[in-house]
Amino acid sequence: MPDVPVLDGAAVLAAVSAADAIERVREGLIRFHRGEWAMPPKLYLDAAPYGDFRAMPASGDGLAVLKWVTSFPGNPARGLQTVNGVVCVSDAATGGLLMLLDAPAVTALRTGAVAAVATAALAPAGARSVGVIGCGCNGAWVARCLAAAGYGPGVCSDPREEVARGIAEDLNWSTGPREDALRCDVVCCITPGASIVVDAGDLRPGLHLNMLGADGSGKAEASVGAVASCALFCDEWKQASHGGELTAAVEAGLVSREQVTELGAVLAGDAPGRVGPESVTLFDSTGLAVQDLAIAAAALDAWRAGRVQAPTVAL
Repeated sequence: MPDVPVLDGAAVLAAVSAADAIERVREGLIRFHRGEWAMPPKLYLDAAPYGDFRAMPASGDGLAVLKWVTSFPGNPARGLQTVNGVVCVSDAATGGLLMLLDAPAVTALRTGAVAAVATAALAPAGARSVGVIGCGCNGAWVARCLAAAGYGPGVCSDPREEVARGIAEDLNWSTGPREDALRCDVVCCITPGASIVVDAGDLRPGLHLNMLGADGSGKAEASVGAVASCALFCDEWKQASHGGELTAAVEAGLVSREQVTELGAVLAGDAPGRVGPESVTLFDSTGLAVQDLAIAAAALDAWRAGRVQAPTVAL
């Protein structure tokens, strides 16, 4: 087997800019909607009470990827990352391994990118201010990608004041409590999903919500009442209805498949987005392997073009 380049987190972020990530993820969602990219269901391996492992495959444009990634919410208390893992990129024609990438960096980029894509598609035309609730690694990249897409200023809110301050200072935004963030035009929630962040009483005409933290069974950042009160969109119905923000409302019989539109259909022009300026839109992002494929393909292109350096390993 030829030597395989390995991109660590810093190399991934150097290879793919926020603007490039946004465009790549947008195109990937359209290609997936049109059936040009394939994505089998995400596989969970429970590691209770600590967290879980996830295997996420996808293929498209001559590449096949597998992301082996974790979510261990208690890790920060141990001085460890919540998310760990690797993205393997292979040639779909030969099966040859082409690249290994740091999974947390890929995850952060595609999470931020899809928030920006959803906001552009679903928020009111005049929306600018951004509230980011949960300012860890993924939340920081949500803020960076929205800023790169022209949104802001914003309010960064996190119980860890120093974490919120770090990204706020980078972007010349401000910090504040949850209530300040919820008053913004666009509200992005990127918490562990263990407690409710948005309730029905927090909704107001014209609000757009990006719910990005509930990515597994039992997680939720919005109350069932809040979810049922919104015009609903998701990255992929099967994932969102079984392990996303929509799950509890679906299980309660308050939300059906017909009430939820996949973002890819909106981007492709096959479904309407926001009905009017007064509606409240909610995008449920559970994280798709096709989004990881989009970022991995961009990183591979950057390495092949010599825009980023990486060590290689012989396997």
